[in-house]
Amino acid sequence: MSDKQEKPNKNSRREFLQNIGMAGLGSILGGSAIWAGINYDNKKTKNDRIRVLTAQNELVEVERSQVKTIAKSTQETFTYLQQRGRDGIAGKRWVMVIDLSKCRNARKCMEACQSAHHLRPEQHHINVLKMQETENTPAFYMPKPCQHCDNPPCTAVCPVDATFKRQDGIVLIDNERCIGCRFCIAACPYSARVFNWAEPLYSELDKDTVYDVEKNVPQRKGTISKCLFSADRVREGKLPYCVSACPNGVYYFGDENEDAVTNGTTKETVRFKKLLADNGGYTLMPELGTHPRVYYLPPKGKVYPFQDKDREEAAEHLG
Repeated sequence: MSDKQEKPNKNSRREFLQNIGMAGLGSILGGSAIWAGINYDNKKTKNDRIRVLTAQNELVEVERSQVKTIAKSTQETFTYLQQRGRDGIAGKRWVMVIDLSKCRNARKCMEACQSAHHLRPEQHHINVLKMQETENTPAFYMPKPCQHCDNPPCTAVCPVDATFKRQDGIVLIDNERCIGCRFCIAACPYSARVFNWAEPLYSELDKDTVYDVEKNVPQRKGTISKCLFSADRVREGKLPYCVSACPNGVYYFGDENEDAVTNGTTKETVRFKKLLADNGGYTLMPELGTHPRVYYLPPKGKVYPFQDKDREEAAEHLG
């Protein structure tokens, strides 16, 4: 075979192998491009499509661009707040402990409560009283909120279910139901409720606010108001207004189920039952069988001594 005849064969073989190589590379590159395209589509699908639950409880997938957030109507918001307020927080049993040895009548708890619930200056959900048991014992200050009784006489006498006790231990008042009969005021042995005789302090500012039973705002003339254990703050995982505002560490608040309460000033969390046992904790008027959820630590070894003028004023209350 001549050289002229061999060259075309070698060239053809070389070209054939090169073509196979290019075809293989093209297949690889083509496959990579396809795979990249698939990945791109998957990412696009993942980012641009979301799953939502329909009103019929069906899980569907829709384009993200087609999703539109619809604001709740005033009525829907009101209904939601009402239901949430009556249900309470599952698994919780809220308690408060008040250390009488630390109270020095700063009254910051009262101010914080009044501000949060839009109360008039003469209205109090919590009041700090000057106490003296006998002439021979030292006087002391005693904050007194609603006791949030486990056997509340106030709820039993309400004819319209305006005041009620939740599963988490908090007793609330619903001003949208309240008819102002004041049966609950007469039934409460702790004088923990007030009546809105006048127009609320911020009636104009609050007129467009949706009523929240957990905060009892807006207030309404002719209805009852009381301590709420700051149910709105508790839902957010925060301490009540009064507990946080006290500068002297008087208040502890927490969950009885967890056996833990937190001091509002030091932020120290301690065992609830141990705190009561170690300090002789007690409740007000236990003989009534109301079973309060507010506990007191006696004013033994008071951190802040009474001034002479305070002692004289307290003694006057003894008659």
